[in-house]
Parts: sequence; structure tokens; C-alpha cells
Amino acid sequence: MRTRTIWAFAFSFVLATVVPAKDHAKAGTPVFKPAADVKWTDLDPAGAPGVKIADVWGNHANGAFGAFLKFPAGFVAPLHTHTNAIKIVVLSGTYMQTPEGKPEVRLGPGSYAFQPGGTYRHISACDKTSECELFIQSSGKFDLKPAGAAKAPAK
Repeated sequence: MRTRTIWAFAFSFVLATVVPAKDHAKAGTPVFKPAADVKWTDLDPAGAPGVKIADVWGNHANGAFGAFLKFPAGFVAPLHTHTNAIKIVVLSGTYMQTPEGKPEVRLGPGSYAFQPGGTYRHISACDKTSECELFIQSSGKFDLKPAGAAKAPAK
């Protein structure tokens, strides 16, 4: 039952997202993407083995998009920033984010996060017990800009 609730929440999130009209043949036409039709690909520029992305609308490499994102269990992306803000809904696993100089935040299924674009330096990770699946959305293309050494987390 909890899984159904999480997927319903994610689906509502997708439907509520402003999708540029150019992404659909007709403005106002409903869009459905059954799980069997979702196409997973390796995520470059993350340069991280095992990270997969599946665009639902738009194209994460070129501009505004909505996509599913998978991290393998134990994945860690060192301190970095993104050019554009990213909205995140955790679908499965435990997604972890550590803002520079602050304590780690652990988010399980049904959780939401917003990452500002620009100078928000953070570490993204997935708990080692299982892979993480997220739904992410941004008004601009996805990138990952490595940052210098991290400040020690707050205690």
C-alpha cells in the first residue's frame, strides 16, 4: 500500500509540473508513460558507474526536464553544485544529502527536497542497504560541477 501511495504522489508531482508545450504534440494533451516504456540510460556527466536516468519529458542534457534517476546502493557523489535548481521526490531507498558544513539529511520514500542552483555545495549519496530511485525536475539542463574540499560536517 505504501508503494502505491508513493507512486501516486510521484505521478501527481509529474502531472502538476509545468511541462513546456513544445514537449507534447498538442498543448493540454495528457501524457502517460507506463513503467515498461521508461528508457534508462547511463548518466554522463556524473561520471559515476551505475547511475541511470530516464527522461519522462524534456531532455536532461539540453534543457528543462523531468526524469527518474537511480543511484546504486552505496553511491556517493563528492562535493558539487548544479547550475540549475532541482526538485527531488524520493521513490525508493534512502537518499542522503550533506550540505557543505552541515549534517547529513536522510530522506526515505515519499520525501521531497529542493536544491538551489548556483552555489549550493553538497554531497549526494544513497544508503548502502539498497539502490535509490528518485524523480527529479529542473527548468534547465542537468550538470554536476565538482567543488573543492568539503568543510567538516557540523556536529
